[in-house]
Amino acid sequence: MSECELLIKCGFFKKYQSTKELACKGFISRYCKGTDMDNCKRKAYRKEHGVAPSDDMMPDGHMIGRVC
Repeated sequence: MSECELLIKCGFFKKYQSTKELACKGFISRYCKGTDMDNCKRKAYRKEHGVAPSDDMMPDGHMIGRVC
């Protein structure tokens, strides 16, 4: 299984990688280390704006509320 090339500098991954919440674990499994790696909205944001998005922006583009 491959991993996103931006994992080491991804604020979402750093902040939520150790969470016990299934929702966050699912996002990490799917976007950070899985099949939707190329569909990550965080990656697209970084490419478009030249800076990383908020650590609380999930890979699907939504902001974390009470999910993680």
